[in-house]
Amino acid sequence: MEIINSLIGNLGNFIWGPIMLCFLIGTGLYLTIGLKGTSLTKVPLAFKLLFKGREKSEHHEGDISPYQALMTSLAATVGTGNIAGVASAIFLGGPGAVFWMWISALVGMASKLGEAVLAVKYREYNPEIKNFSGGPMYYIKNGMGSKWKWLGFLFALFGALACFGTGCSVQANSISQVMKSNFGIPTFVTGIILAILTYFVVIGGIKRIGEVTEKLVPFMAIGYIIGTLAIIFVNYTEVLPAFKLIVVSAFKGHAVMGGFAGATVQQAIRYGIARGVFSNEAGLGTAAIAHASAVVRRPGEQGIIGILGGFLDTIIICSMTAFVILVTSGWTSGKTGADLTVYAFNQGLSGVGGYVVVFGLLFFAFSTIIGWCYYGEKCFEYIFGSKVIKLYRYLWVIGVFFGSVAQLNLVWDLADVMNGFMMIPNLIALIVLSPVVFKEMKEYFEEVKELKNK
Repeated sequence: MEIINSLIGNLGNFIWGPIMLCFLIGTGLYLTIGLKGTSLTKVPLAFKLLFKGREKSEHHEGDISPYQALMTSLAATVGTGNIAGVASAIFLGGPGAVFWMWISALVGMASKLGEAVLAVKYREYNPEIKNFSGGPMYYIKNGMGSKWKWLGFLFALFGALACFGTGCSVQANSISQVMKSNFGIPTFVTGIILAILTYFVVIGGIKRIGEVTEKLVPFMAIGYIIGTLAIIFVNYTEVLPAFKLIVVSAFKGHAVMGGFAGATVQQAIRYGIARGVFSNEAGLGTAAIAHASAVVRRPGEQGIIGILGGFLDTIIICSMTAFVILVTSGWTSGKTGADLTVYAFNQGLSGVGGYVVVFGLLFFAFSTIIGWCYYGEKCFEYIFGSKVIKLYRYLWVIGVFFGSVAQLNLVWDLADVMNGFMMIPNLIALIVLSPVVFKEMKEYFEEVKELKNK
């Protein structure tokens, strides 16, 4: 067992180490430049298209509305990384890690745009299940050619292995542990209830998932943001010093302070980028699977909507968590992970702050379970065909229960490695197919301009 743990640990250090993180950030930066900053400047347009796309158009192909597609991708993305991941980044890399988390999100928005464009352009319609299938495995196969099908297969394989860890067992375990430690509810009771709730959502496929996430995601995100804003408002005098601390520490590191062990610039960069990617999943290709189901006029439109994934997840929600930790000085407590976030919230809103985190974690983790179920389903469908879909959904529900009651240290580490391996085929595809992305976006904006001039 020690050999296996060591092997997985070494793989994890490599896949989330400097070389691969440079590949990830470099790809996002290349796409940002190639798109002439569109992923950064078109955020207002993205919101406009998002609210316009709340209803499915009867004149275009797809399964769910553009709004539901984004909410499904956000459901899978907004999770424990927004609470525990941010705290861990600050604990390990200091306040400067937040700056590099922002950088990873800003360049990652271009990756999100590219993934959404390619997902819609190269998706396939499956007449057996009467819906669309898409994602990196499909745009690798249909965009890069049949000789690259093996690369698409690898993405689907790694996704199939990662989904039961990252999106299922680990999230269910987080919920059961929170319910046990805060409310004394036995893990098996939580597991049963969670499995039942999951069943009623995922058994209906993407349309049911889309219907649930379009209501759940805004509710949980707004509730959590209100809690963080209340703390920030009470400590408003500390906001500017906290922002200055983030920027200065990003380039100078931070010395030992209170219970904080100190961090170098290298640590700030490494943990900021790694935790940022863990939170927003930009470059992993998972969001593309959800965007492929959207009913849109053309791929570029969904690409613009896609940039909101990284923006809302990291620039908004992760930043809220980070500022609470910094303005309350919770980061010097010596705590890390979810414990640090709970401590900071309790410092900011005595008596009730911790419950904001607890309920935030419950909703965030559950949304990840249902979002990742769809990701895993499409990976299994790609490998084994549509006949396995119903069986897969039942196995997912069973996995939720067992994840609630099991010890998952090894599963977490293995899923982390599989997540990283998913990234490699997707980044290769984004670079190879980048001319397609640039062309699609150019044609989309030319069409929008023509429609305005009419």
